[in-house]
Amino acid sequence: MEGMLPLVGGYLFIFCARVVDMSLDVVRILMLTRDRRFLAAAIGFAEVVIFLLAISQVLAGGLTDPFKVIAYAGGFATGNFVGSLIDSRLAIGYMTLQVFCDACSHDSLCCTLREEGFGVTSVTGRGRDGERIILFVTLKRKDAGKVLDTLDKIYPGAFYNLYDARSIHGGVFPGKKKGL
Repeated sequence: MEGMLPLVGGYLFIFCARVVDMSLDVVRILMLTRDRRFLAAAIGFAEVVIFLLAISQVLAGGLTDPFKVIAYAGGFATGNFVGSLIDSRLAIGYMTLQVFCDACSHDSLCCTLREEGFGVTSVTGRGRDGERIILFVTLKRKDAGKVLDTLDKIYPGAFYNLYDARSIHGGVFPGKKKGL
């Protein structure tokens, strides 16, 4: 039993190191796509140090131990998942929401979103079923849930798309209320 403890500890180290390494990898890539180069470089440095420690443990003594490979691969997969959770939690950056609506829903949706502090731009377009109003709303990623809840309440079943905005300049965004 005492001989098993170092083995299990080694497997756990490999697994945990890969979870941390891959979580950092996901965050580093996100920082790069959001023009935070220096932070991405610092994260990359830490990521490579952890990676080297993990891979050295896997390769120590050759690739004869399949549990090392399983721990390495499991840590990789788990690290990607954890990294995506970290990204969702941090919600750094901006998104653009496009809502395609009919003229009837347009006014109430625009008014409500503007009352909530969002900037809304509308343009007229033509789709298969005729004229549509297209609303453009650029928002902070952390506000995506709020704006989608509002959209669902006012215009359930709306057709919309939401995508990352690499960079923005200017605009109207909800802020903290004065006096709070």
